[in-house]
Amino acid sequence: MADTKTPAERSENMSRIRSTNTKPEEIVRKFLFNHGFRYRKNDKRYPGKPDIVLPKYRTVVFVNGCFWHMHGCSRSRLPRSNQEYWKPKIERNIERDADNKRKLEADGWKVLIIWECELKKSVRNDRLKSLIDEIKL
Repeated sequence: MADTKTPAERSENMSRIRSTNTKPEEIVRKFLFNHGFRYRKNDKRYPGKPDIVLPKYRTVVFVNGCFWHMHGCSRSRLPRSNQEYWKPKIERNIERDADNKRKLEADGWKVLIIWECELKKSVRNDRLKSLIDEIKL
């Protein structure tokens, strides 16, 4: 299936996709802050520039988009068009995620991942409450 957008329209759409301060990140950060956690955002000193760094608990949290990091849920399917571009791009993201996780764990950090689909309204509260337990372990 061919792309229905012109290259200029597609470029405009893609330019609007943010890598930091996304809605899912804001949801997690507000929840943690309201529960007394203090953190750093997108700290460049650590591999992968984690979305949330909790130094007191030696924990980092990545809030991953299901599509960009290929979670395996219904939101993480490859586009039908231009697969020769998307498949290697997503595979590089997965490899980079695994490498960053390995480096952080080797440095003694606990690495937690929150998936975008886990923040849907129907399951959000349960997932965020379990996040607190994971951090405090």
